[in-house]
Amino acid sequence: MSAELLRKQTRMRIALVLVWLMPLLWTVNLVVARQAPGVVTPHVLALGRWTLAGVILAWWSRQELWRMRREVIKAWPQSLVLGACGMWICGAWVYIAAQSTGAMNISLIYAASPVLIAVGSVLWLGERFSVWQALGVALSLSGVVHVVVRGEWTHLAQLHFVVGDLWVVCSAFAWAAFSLLQKKWHSPLGSMARLATMCAGGVVVILPFAVYELFATDAPALGQQALMQMLATALIPGVAAYWIYGWTLKVLGASRVAVMLYAGPLYAAVVAWGVLGESLGWYHLAGGLLILSGVGLVMVTKSSENNHSSALR
Repeated sequence: MSAELLRKQTRMRIALVLVWLMPLLWTVNLVVARQAPGVVTPHVLALGRWTLAGVILAWWSRQELWRMRREVIKAWPQSLVLGACGMWICGAWVYIAAQSTGAMNISLIYAASPVLIAVGSVLWLGERFSVWQALGVALSLSGVVHVVVRGEWTHLAQLHFVVGDLWVVCSAFAWAAFSLLQKKWHSPLGSMARLATMCAGGVVVILPFAVYELFATDAPALGQQALMQMLATALIPGVAAYWIYGWTLKVLGASRVAVMLYAGPLYAAVVAWGVLGESLGWYHLAGGLLILSGVGLVMVTKSSENNHSSALR
């Protein structure tokens, strides 16, 4: 076995471990979002989160950013688009949506993101998507719905769509675009340096909206609790989770990483039970079984395909 093939297999194994950690890190954002009303407004929270994250990432990757400064400047329009999709629309817009729509609607609509990514990766990026992978996506999606409706599928008929749902629909499409464009727009930068440029693009887009919230509305004064929320969201669901997402996209592919988003409701249910004191029911366990079965089916199918391809080479 060549050294290059061994390195690729090692990267693959590391990515397969990290991709399971990613949804857990994002649940920190859920906890903060539940505690943020009355403490900090949506765009101000998003601005603080991505400013702190961007500064940390830029400091860590400062030598690479300086060495590749011409490429960074050349790709600035891409960073602006990616920052708008991943940091603005998928950040502050979801907080805004929660002011007029319920968690059931948000979860159901956002669950469309992996489907959009999977379809886009096949049609736009040319990734292969087998029948078994499609079955895995269907299993995961059914598990998400089962958790959201608390095991009572008749609740689907009781959903009423309001203006907040439109914000979530936009966020679902934006996350799909964020994922696919990262794969489509190849970058010479490492994962950390590239994420720093996306944070910078996101901050530029978010800034005027945050200024409006601070000075044109009755926004709460920024206190210690708000700053701690910004720091928590910057470090854990910001720097850590987004870096893992970007790096695993390169290693595993968009469709494979996207299916892990289905594990979000399962992880969120466990965290809500352990941290927020919410109840954990049998429907969580049943839905979790469906979600994990679907994710596992996609992962195993892709692994066997990759191993077969490596053997042929």
